[in-house]
Amino acid sequence: MPKKKHPRKIHIARQGVIYSLVLCAAILLLGGAGFWLLDPGVKTLADGLWLAFTTAATVGYGDMVPSTHASRMFAVIVVLLGLAVLSLATASLAAIFVEKDVEEGEERQIEHELMREVRQLREEVRLMRQEIGGEKAGTTRLSTPDVVHTPERRHAQ
Repeated sequence: MPKKKHPRKIHIARQGVIYSLVLCAAILLLGGAGFWLLDPGVKTLADGLWLAFTTAATVGYGDMVPSTHASRMFAVIVVLLGLAVLSLATASLAAIFVEKDVEEGEERQIEHELMREVRQLREEVRLMRQEIGGEKAGTTRLSTPDVVHTPERRHAQ
């Protein structure tokens, strides 16, 4: 079988990666700005971005931690969104690599199943030809093994 390329599927998968990476960047930027505004311990936007990243990725190095109740509640939101979006980005990226292997494996499996069905059909045709040949000779086997019929009459063995 000729191998088919699936440029549309790969294009959609790449678009998914781009969308999820843009979503990750947006959440990290908003998270960084949120920490910068809510937490007095976060002096710069860069510190806020670092805190947002370590919070979203659930790394938590400990060099910076939310110090107010508002920033801790915000951290919970960043963790939940971060887990979801970082997982989505990772899954989208993995889908690009796995899709090619799965498609090739599925194509091989379908090809093997089709070949098996063709062999079965050939065997059925061969058996039907034998039955037709036996019918021309005057005797044919029915589907029940203990009954034989001839064109003139039917009787049990």
